Amino acid sequence: MSTEHIDLPQLVAACGTLSLPGSKSLSNRLLLLAALAEGETELHDLLLSDDTQRMLDALATLGVGVERLAGRTFRVRGVGGVFPVREADLFLGNAGTAFRPLTAVLALAGGNYRLAGVARMHERPIGDLVDALRQIGADMDYLAEAGFPPLAIRPPAPERNVSASVVRLRGDVSSQFLSGLLMALPLRAGATTVEVVGELISQPYVDLTLATMASFGVPVERDGWRRFTVPAGSRYRSPGRLQVEGDASSASYFLALGALGGGPLRVTGVGRDSLQGDVRFADALARMGARVAVGDRWIEASAPAGGGRLRGMELDCNPIPDAAMTLATLALFADGPTTLRRIASWRVKETDRIAAMACELRKLGATVDEGDDWLRVSPPPAGDLRPATIDTYDDHRMAMCFSLAAFGTPLRINDPATVGKTFPDYFARFVELTQPVPVVAIDGTSASGKGTIAARVAAALGWHYLDSGALYRLTALAARRAGVACDDEAAVAAIAGRLDVEFAGDAIRLAGEEVGDAIRHEEISVAASRVAALPAVRAALLFRQRAFRRPPGLVADGRDMGSVVFPDSPTKVFLTASLEIRAMRRHKQLIDKGIAANIADLVLDLRERDERDSQRSVAPMQQSKDAHLLDTSDLTIVSAVAQVLDWVRGCPQKG
Repeated sequence: MSTEHIDLPQLVAACGTLSLPGSKSLSNRLLLLAALAEGETELHDLLLSDDTQRMLDALATLGVGVERLAGRTFRVRGVGGVFPVREADLFLGNAGTAFRPLTAVLALAGGNYRLAGVARMHERPIGDLVDALRQIGADMDYLAEAGFPPLAIRPPAPERNVSASVVRLRGDVSSQFLSGLLMALPLRAGATTVEVVGELISQPYVDLTLATMASFGVPVERDGWRRFTVPAGSRYRSPGRLQVEGDASSASYFLALGALGGGPLRVTGVGRDSLQGDVRFADALARMGARVAVGDRWIEASAPAGGGRLRGMELDCNPIPDAAMTLATLALFADGPTTLRRIASWRVKETDRIAAMACELRKLGATVDEGDDWLRVSPPPAGDLRPATIDTYDDHRMAMCFSLAAFGTPLRINDPATVGKTFPDYFARFVELTQPVPVVAIDGTSASGKGTIAARVAAALGWHYLDSGALYRLTALAARRAGVACDDEAAVAAIAGRLDVEFAGDAIRLAGEEVGDAIRHEEISVAASRVAALPAVRAALLFRQRAFRRPPGLVADGRDMGSVVFPDSPTKVFLTASLEIRAMRRHKQLIDKGIAANIADLVLDLRERDERDSQRSVAPMQQSKDAHLLDTSDLTIVSAVAQVLDWVRGCPQKG
């Protein structure tokens, strides 16, 4: 996997069992409350990710003792509400579950602190939380734009109103403001009531906060979703040992995989009694027609009964704000439109998720309408998705949500490492649980029979066929017609990136013109070998080649099909033949086309081409370690095809 992108083949099935990573929301809440508590707390199955690392780093900077015992178990030595370090600079990346609660806690902790993050964090509003904290005496300043991080925090000045017992807080921007404020209030001496102004969004996350506070001995009195009171004398006490639930938001991607790929696909670590609101994603999935089963510590999803399609629907997503993003991608595979409502919080997340979702869904062919707090997705006609390169906006959930679109088309996902925020090994687990369209990769030297054998194997299997060499020949032909030299790497790569190519049966069209014979001329063959040695050209054509991998399967021939383009191919074949035999074959091809040729010249040309192809710096022609070697010097086409088919049919497919 490149650090810049990952290419996902089109998928045909998904099933298996996944043990979920720990919940990010729970992990960071429990870490902070364990740090504030009296006594030591052992946290088991803590999530190890970028966001939790930000919290761990911050606690260490503040003087909290945190020890990793084994695996994902940590011991936190609580400070009893008083951080040993009274002045510090904290960098919190783009971790909202660390930045918002730490802002509230440090505002009441009596020290001098500066909180900053990445550029996107400085675009995420925090003014409502700061306004609420100032109502109870907090002394805070914005270090750049008012209403946004970074922040400077000082001990409350004596003249400030530190005895106020009622705080008013807007509830319609982010539930993290209320969660952070509630977690901080036990640091005050008296009882404090928070009155929520307007609608409280993402209510299940507030429920999660109340449950974690109660586990540390601080029950919060609640009057509906309008008033929350933290009693006087509240202080956190360690419960000793706590287990972190699996992440219900992460569960949504794999439950969706089960619904799209047949299943059954089971996630373990969350179940019917989960504290997390996103567990209700299973109910939404069932409404779309998927078969869903739920146990105490597991949830399982399968495709609709009878192999039917999912159903479009309209849903109030306030209870599942993060998991609702998964429904937006599932909508690509539904009959009819899907409308997601009350998702205003998407606008102030790692990116503006409503705008980002709409943009990327349209790349795939969907029709998308959007509003301030809603999104409507209509799948493309006939359900045909377009191959696309998906941008992820430095947002982990964008990367994970759009991986599901691979059930309809090959995809390229930019910046896949962004999943490290919550699920560092997401794509490894994704690959383990899915089955891609099968592909047979046939590589080899020029005139060894690749094209003929591959085409006949594809016909026998009823699969698609890719002559990868044709793409390089087409690039060479287009470059020649544009007056571009074969060694002008940047210009040739630009031509390769915008090739207007159509393969229809035996026809090959360039910009609408049939060029099947033109690209077989010897001068184009030589030019194709030269442009194929250019790294930028190979990069430009890589995803285009992978996009040919469509159900029911693909047979691809070339020089690097098994080593570079389709390294996961279960059947790889490397063809060769003696130079003399290959020269005779090429001579016959040219003579049959009425083109004069000389055997000695062809031997020399093939030898030079072999050397050029095998010694180029990028994707050299070579036999993969797991490829079958087939010397066709003394074989008929029929016997060579039969041998390859035997290897294909004897190779177990994944899944």
